Amino acid sequence: MILQALARYYDILSQDPESDIAPPNYSTAGVSFALNLSAQGELLDIFPLFRQVQAGNKTLEKPRRMIVPEQVKKTSGISANFMCENSAYALGITEKGDADFGPKRFEVFRKLHQDLLPRADCDTARAVLAFLDTYDPLKGRELPSVASNLETLLLGGNIVFMFREKFAQDDPLIKQVWDAYKAGKDAVPGQCLVTGEVAPIARLHPSLKGIKDANPTGASLVGFNARAYESYHREQGQNSPVSEKAAFAYTTALNYLLSSANPNRKITIGDTTVVYWAESEKRGFADAFEGIFAPQIVDEEIPVIDQEGRKNIEKELKKVAEKVKKVQKLDLDALLKNLAGENPHFYVLGLAPNAARVSVRFFLTDPFQKIIERMLQHYRDLEIVKEYDNQPAYITVGHILQETVSQKSKDKDASPLMAGALMRSILTGAPYPAALYYAIINRIRADMDDDQKHIHKIGYVRAAMIKAFLIRKYRNQGKYQEVLIMSLNEQATTPAYVLGRLFAVLEKVQQEAIGDVNASIKDRYFTSACASPASVFPVLLRLSQHHIAKAEYGYNSDRRIQDILGLLDVQSNPIPARLTLDEQGIFVLGYYHQRAAFYVKHDSPAESTSSQTN
Repeated sequence: MILQALARYYDILSQDPESDIAPPNYSTAGVSFALNLSAQGELLDIFPLFRQVQAGNKTLEKPRRMIVPEQVKKTSGISANFMCENSAYALGITEKGDADFGPKRFEVFRKLHQDLLPRADCDTARAVLAFLDTYDPLKGRELPSVASNLETLLLGGNIVFMFREKFAQDDPLIKQVWDAYKAGKDAVPGQCLVTGEVAPIARLHPSLKGIKDANPTGASLVGFNARAYESYHREQGQNSPVSEKAAFAYTTALNYLLSSANPNRKITIGDTTVVYWAESEKRGFADAFEGIFAPQIVDEEIPVIDQEGRKNIEKELKKVAEKVKKVQKLDLDALLKNLAGENPHFYVLGLAPNAARVSVRFFLTDPFQKIIERMLQHYRDLEIVKEYDNQPAYITVGHILQETVSQKSKDKDASPLMAGALMRSILTGAPYPAALYYAIINRIRADMDDDQKHIHKIGYVRAAMIKAFLIRKYRNQGKYQEVLIMSLNEQATTPAYVLGRLFAVLEKVQQEAIGDVNASIKDRYFTSACASPASVFPVLLRLSQHHIAKAEYGYNSDRRIQDILGLLDVQSNPIPARLTLDEQGIFVLGYYHQRAAFYVKHDSPAESTSSQTN
C-alpha cells in the first residue's frame, strides 16, 4: 500500500515541471563542488556550488541540488557512482582510514569511467577521461585549486565535472551511454509486488535521506542484510520482489518529500519524520494540511475571504492554507464547494530510524475531506478557556507531547510510540491513547511534589488534553458531559469536578489571607486531594477557617465554599474516599475551570457554561 501510493505519486510529480523530479536511471543529490576541466583534462579550477538558505536567524550554506546519474547503494565494500562522487572517490583525498583508503576508491571510480566514457563520442567525455588518466591522487593536495578548498572538500560533499561552462553529466551523449548501461544490467525477472508487471527485480533499493536520526548516508525502507531474513533460498530483493522501475519510483518520490526541494515541509514529532501528500497534481492540498496541523498565531485580524468568483483551485487552496495558518475559522463546506468537488486521497506517513533501516511508525490514508474534518474535530475537543490571552488558540501535537516530559529531563523528546499513537488518534478520529492521559496525570503529580516554582504543574495544555481525552472516551456514553466543556459550570454536581473547584477556592482563600508562601496547600495537598479526597478535605476545610478570618473579604470566600459544599450534598453523599484515574482528570478540570474563572475580565462576557464540546 505504501509503495504503491508513493509510486503513483512519482507519476504525478514526473508530470510537474516545477517538481524537478529525477527521471528513471537518475537521482537528485546535493552537490558541493564542480571540477572545471580543460579539453586536455587539466584541472583549471574548483567551483563551489553552495547556495545560501535562511534558517531562522541564521544563514546556512547548503549543497546545490542537481539531477545526477542514479547513485549506487553504498555498503561496506567499495563502489563508485558515475559522474558524481565525494572527494575520496573523485580525487582520492580523505582523512579516513589508512594511506590507501582514498587511492583505492579513486581507482574504482577511474575504472568505472574508463569502461563507460569511451562509448560517448564527445569532447566532454574525452576531457573527463583525460583528467582521470593523468590525475595522481597521491599528489592531489598539491594542486592549487585543491589546496584552497581542501578543508571543505574533506567534509565529504559530492563533486561533479564541468567542461566549457556546462556540467558533464548533462551531456546528451554521456546520458545515452548511462541509460544503455542501466538497461543492460543483469537482473532476475519476476512479478513486481507494486505494479503486478513481470519486470527485472531490484536487488537493492535506493537509499532514503532526510529522516531524523537515521544513517546520514541513507537508510532503507525495504532490505534484507542477513540470511535469517531470507526464505526459500530467495536472496536480497527476491524476498520482497519490487521491480527496478517501481523501486526507483517510490524511493524518488519519498526522497522528494523528505528533501528541502519539496515546498511542503516535512514535520518532526519526537523521533518520527512525517511526510504527507495528496494524490493530485495540486500542491495546495498539502499546504492546507500543513496549515491546519501546525497553525501559526498572528495578532492582526485577517478579513474573511470572499467566496464569490473563485475559479482557480490552486489559488483557492493556497488562500485556505494561509487562512488556517493565521488561525481563522475554516469553513470546510465552502472549501470543498470551491474545489469543484475534488476530494483526492490524502496520505500521511510517519518514519522513524531503526539502525540502517527505517521503521514505519504510522501510515494513514483517507479522502482529503475526512482528514481535515478529523483534524478540526481534534481542535474542537481541545477547546478550553485560556489562562492568559497570549496562549495559542490551536494546541498542536508538539505542545501536547511536551507536557509529558519533565522540564528537568535532558532528553526533551516524548515517547516515540506515544507520538505515533497520538497521530493515529487525530487522523482517524479514534480515542486518544490512554498512555498519553496517564502520562499527563503522572506529570501533574510529579510536578506537584516538586518545590520549584517554575514547574508548569496544571496549565492550559494539560487541562485541554485531559478534557479532550475524556470527551472521546465517553462521547457515546454521555457520561460527564456537564463538566467536559470549555469553561466553568457552576451548576455541575459531579463530585470530582465539585471537589476540584473547592480546592481552587481554598487555595485562593489562603493566598488572600497570607499571600505567597513557600509551600501552599496546592504544593502540599493537591496530589492527595486528587486521589483520596476524604482524607484531605476535612483538614483543608478546618484550615480555611483560619484563612477566612485573616482575609479582608473572607465572608465572600466563606459563602462560596458553602455554595460548593451544597452541590456535594455532604449529608447523604459524603466526600469519596477514592477517585478513579478518570475522576482525577475531572478533579483537575474542576480546579482549572475555577482558577480560570477567578481571572475572567469583568468587562467581557464570560464563556457559556451550558454549551458542551462534542
